[in-house]
Amino acid sequence: MTIETHTKEVDKDHKVSVRTSLRASTIDGGLSTIFSNITGGVLLSSFLLDLGASPFEIGMVSSLPMLANLLQPLGALLSNRSYSRHDYGIWTFLPSRLLWLVLLVCLIFKGANAGVSEQLVYLTLTLVVASSIFAALGSASWMSWLAALVPSKLRGRYYSIRNVVSNIVSLLCLPIASFVVSYWQGGAIAGYGIVLSISILAGLASLACQQFMIDINPQKYQTPCQVEYEPESDQTNYLADLFNGLINNLISPFKDRNLIVFLIYFAFWGFAVNLSTPFFNLYMLENLGVDITWVTLFSSLGSGANMLMLLVWGRLSDRVGNRPLLIFAGLAIAITPLFWLFTGIPQVQSQLWIYLLIFHLFLGGAWAAIDLGSNNIQIAIAPIQHHATFFAIASAIAGIGSALGTTVGGILAQNAHYEGIFGVFFLSAILRLVAVIPLLFVREK
Repeated sequence: MTIETHTKEVDKDHKVSVRTSLRASTIDGGLSTIFSNITGGVLLSSFLLDLGASPFEIGMVSSLPMLANLLQPLGALLSNRSYSRHDYGIWTFLPSRLLWLVLLVCLIFKGANAGVSEQLVYLTLTLVVASSIFAALGSASWMSWLAALVPSKLRGRYYSIRNVVSNIVSLLCLPIASFVVSYWQGGAIAGYGIVLSISILAGLASLACQQFMIDINPQKYQTPCQVEYEPESDQTNYLADLFNGLINNLISPFKDRNLIVFLIYFAFWGFAVNLSTPFFNLYMLENLGVDITWVTLFSSLGSGANMLMLLVWGRLSDRVGNRPLLIFAGLAIAITPLFWLFTGIPQVQSQLWIYLLIFHLFLGGAWAAIDLGSNNIQIAIAPIQHHATFFAIASAIAGIGSALGTTVGGILAQNAHYEGIFGVFFLSAILRLVAVIPLLFVREK
C-alpha cells in the first residue's frame, strides 16, 4: 500500500468517524431536549404553581440557572486542563441529571399535601441551583467539543438540522407530557412525577450517545499564551496556580475589541429579553386563564415553526453570515412583547386562540434565527484556542444580564396589577431594540 493510498484510507475513516459523531450528537440533542423541557420551562412553572409558588419564586427558577453560568469560566479552565472532553462531560452532566432523583423520591414517598408543598418548592429551587451549577461547569467544554467536530463549511446546516431534531422532540414531548400532567388520576403533581422520571431516563440516555463521538483532547489546542500549570504536591501552590490560570484565561478574550463589543450586545440582549419572557406563560395561565394543555400546545407549535425556519436560516447563515441574521431577527423579536398589549381588546379576546396561535408561530420562527446565529457567531469570531474560554465568558455575562432581567421582571410582576405587567412588556420591547445596536459594530470573519 502506497503512502497516498494509506492517507486516503485514513481520511475516509476520519470522515466516517466524524459523521458518526455528528449523528450521535444529534440524537443526544433530542434526548437532552426531553430532559430540559420537563425540568424547566412551562411544565416546571406549572408544577410550582400547583405547589403554591409565588410569581417571584417562579421567576427565580428562570434566573437561577442564568446565575449559575457565572461558573462557566471556571468550567472552561478545568476542562482545558483535562485530557478528554468526553470524560469531563460525564463528571459534570451526570450529577446534573441524577440530582432530580431527589425530587422524584420525595414525590413518591411524601406526596404533595399542604404540609409539604412549601418544602417541595424550596427543594425544587435548590435542585435547580445544584443541577445548573454542574451543567454550567460542563457547558463551555461541550460547545468547544462540538465546535471542533463540525466542519466550518457545514456549520450552519448541521446546527440547523440538530436544532430541527430537538424541536421535533419538543413538539411531541410537551403536549404528551402536559396531557399526562393534566389528566393523571393521582393529580397534576403526581403526573409531573411520572414525566420527571421519564425525563431523567432520557437525560441519562443522551449521555450514553456521547460514547459514539470522537473524543477531543483539549491540550492539543493550547498555545504558549495559555499557561497551564502542572499540579504540584503542595495543595496551596496548586490552588494558587489554578487561580492564576483562571485569571489568564479570563483576560485573553478581552484583548480583542470585537469580542468585547459582542459581549456587550449579549449581556444587554439577555437582560432585555428576560425582563418579560419568563412571564409570558405565567400571564397566559393566570391572567388569561389558558389551560396548561393549551399553553404547552402553543409552545409546541412554536417549536414546529422554529423547526421549519431553522432549515431556511441555516442555509442563509452559510451564505450571508450570522450578524445580518441576528440583526433582522433581533428587530422582529424586539416587538413581540407588544403583542400582549392587545390581548385586552374585545375584538382580540373574541379570537384569542387564533391570536395566540399566530403569535407563537411568529415567535418560534424568529427565535430560530436568534438561537442559530448566536451559537454560530461565537464560533466564528473567537480564536479556536480560546473557544471554551470565550463560550464560558459569553454565557456567564449573558447569565448575569438574563438573571438580572428576570429578577427585575419578577419584582415588577410581583408588585404589579393586571395593567402593571403590561408596563414590563412595553419596557422589555424598548430595551430589546436598544440591545441590537452594539451588534452593528461586531465584525464577523
